[in-house]
Amino acid sequence: MLSRLHFFPGLCLLILGLGLLFQIVRWRIRRTSWRRTTVASACGCAVLLTLGYLLEFHRVIRYFPVWLSTWLECAAIVESVWLIGLYLGMLAWRRAPEFRSPRRKFLRTAGAALIAAPIAATGFGILLRNRIRLSEIKIPIPNLPKDLDGLRIVQVTDVHLSPFLSESEFARAIDMANETRAHVALMTGDLISRMGDPLDACLKQLARLRAGAGVVGCLGNHEIYTRSQDYVTLQAGRAGIKFLRSESKAFRFGGAVINFAGVDYQKFQSQYLVGAERLVQPGAFNVMLSHNPDVFPVAASQGYDLTIAGHTHGGQVNFEILHQNVNVARYFTPYVRGLYREGNSSIYVSSGLGTIGVPVRLGAPPEISLLQLCAT
Repeated sequence: MLSRLHFFPGLCLLILGLGLLFQIVRWRIRRTSWRRTTVASACGCAVLLTLGYLLEFHRVIRYFPVWLSTWLECAAIVESVWLIGLYLGMLAWRRAPEFRSPRRKFLRTAGAALIAAPIAATGFGILLRNRIRLSEIKIPIPNLPKDLDGLRIVQVTDVHLSPFLSESEFARAIDMANETRAHVALMTGDLISRMGDPLDACLKQLARLRAGAGVVGCLGNHEIYTRSQDYVTLQAGRAGIKFLRSESKAFRFGGAVINFAGVDYQKFQSQYLVGAERLVQPGAFNVMLSHNPDVFPVAASQGYDLTIAGHTHGGQVNFEILHQNVNVARYFTPYVRGLYREGNSSIYVSSGLGTIGVPVRLGAPPEISLLQLCAT
């Protein structure tokens, strides 16, 4: 069932891409001078789209190297975006003769921009995708115990180790996290993207993550897709990293206790955090670790003071228009990136490190997050 659902978006894009391609060919085939070039280009695009999206459904074609199939999938997605821009540009061009000259010139310029924009934006986003930064966030907490004031928590999330994020790049991110000398370190899910990605290499680097009290975490949706939940839990446990799967772990700092509770990925719009209220420790500062940030209202109602999540990649491609962030993730959750509050409870959502789909980041830079608890 999971595999079929994962394949569905790619199938929709394939149908859309081939439909746009067919319409573009119909428009250009009427010109004899364009006929051969148009048909040849269309055939090439159709092959790329079909092969790329078939490879997204991992069981359809088994004999491609992982790096090649991953890049073909990416190329198919970029091709779809480019075809949308090309179609809109040609539509404007075709309608231009209906208007006076100045407007015709404007529409032709706009059409050319639409054709070029997806390629330019994709290229720029690819260059920026692995420029990892350290984000330092102060989280004000009402009635925070004195011995937890200033406590530092470093979060690593959404690694997606793959041909688009190398082991050496991830190693630099781990070094960055270790340099913070945090009291507690967290890993909040999505080590890899798909079966065949270098899971052991990811675990090897994750084993280097250090913090004063220890390292805990929770599992993400891609651990489910790759059926690696038990393997990750076992191997990480041998390296001293405790993945909390409907369980909790408490740390004492002076006279105060901070209790971390963790859950496996909570399926979108399901009944969230069933039974998680029993993990709340009376008298402690309680933190919920959940890959999916949508659980926040439920976590707050159950008594968790802070929720820490990832999953959204900060939208991955984000544009600010009229002081509003526009990205795909915001249509699925109001908690896309950064710090949010509800009553006395807070959530922090990290942009994470890796990418999914197209290896592009725009307006949502990859990050290691250093959270500092502050009394108010």
